[in-house]
Amino acid sequence: MDELDWKLLSLLQDNARMTYTELARQIHLSVPAATERVKRLEDAGIIEGYVAKVNAVAAGYAVSALIAITVPQPAKVKFLKLLDTIPQILECHHVTGADSYIIRLVAVSMASLERLIEQINLYGETRTSIVMSTPLPPRALKQPPASK
Repeated sequence: MDELDWKLLSLLQDNARMTYTELARQIHLSVPAATERVKRLEDAGIIEGYVAKVNAVAAGYAVSALIAITVPQPAKVKFLKLLDTIPQILECHHVTGADSYIIRLVAVSMASLERLIEQINLYGETRTSIVMSTPLPPRALKQPPASK
């Protein structure tokens, strides 16, 4: 990937609905050249898709939480299958350390969060942190610094 690819990625991460015409104008390429670069990044799996950013609170989810859980090895497959059936679970990360997974989820209320925790708790000990605010929201992926 070169500097131009990173510029394309930066622009698309800021506004995935940007037209190829506007994209080409901003990176000083022809529309076909810009389109081909984007297609190449998609084919290489660098661009995995395009999504809408949704405000969870405005959409009715008043509570956001992070749950860390330790799951015994034999139960991990069943646990992940359960998580896949719960639409309020937004992310699940398999991690190192004392915990097996860290889960990010939303709930419409504290009572709803409690019910979600009860479902998850069947598979191991949980530690829940309620998100009070997000002073640093998810950011665009930037070009890694050059290695020395």
